[in-house]
Amino acid sequence: MRLLLDTHVLIWWLTRQALSDEALEAIAEETTEVLVSAASVWEAEIKAASGKLDLRTDIVDQARENAFTEMPVTFEHAMGAARLPRHHGDPFDRMLVAQARLERLTLVTRDAGLAVYDVPLLAA
Repeated sequence: MRLLLDTHVLIWWLTRQALSDEALEAIAEETTEVLVSAASVWEAEIKAASGKLDLRTDIVDQARENAFTEMPVTFEHAMGAARLPRHHGDPFDRMLVAQARLERLTLVTRDAGLAVYDVPLLAA
């Protein structure tokens, strides 16, 4: 299984906050490849810089310590996000949806609004 973590899921995993049992098991499974988008790091750092999020940790270091795979943002990802139907306005979520679709990943999220896109979701 290959999973892409939504930004809030990454933060909740790193800070040991509540995730669904199914998400916890899937992320912890040794055979699962867990990916973190550069867009999630960007989003979290923007929120931290604006005072909306208290990270208290270096999420890049923590993601690496958890053996999560870095997902860069490519030209194809950018075009895919821009061309998505306007069901969801958050540009970071749109990027994650595009990455999950193009890379054939399951997106781990608690955002039920992303279900309108043709992408596999795992409820966080």
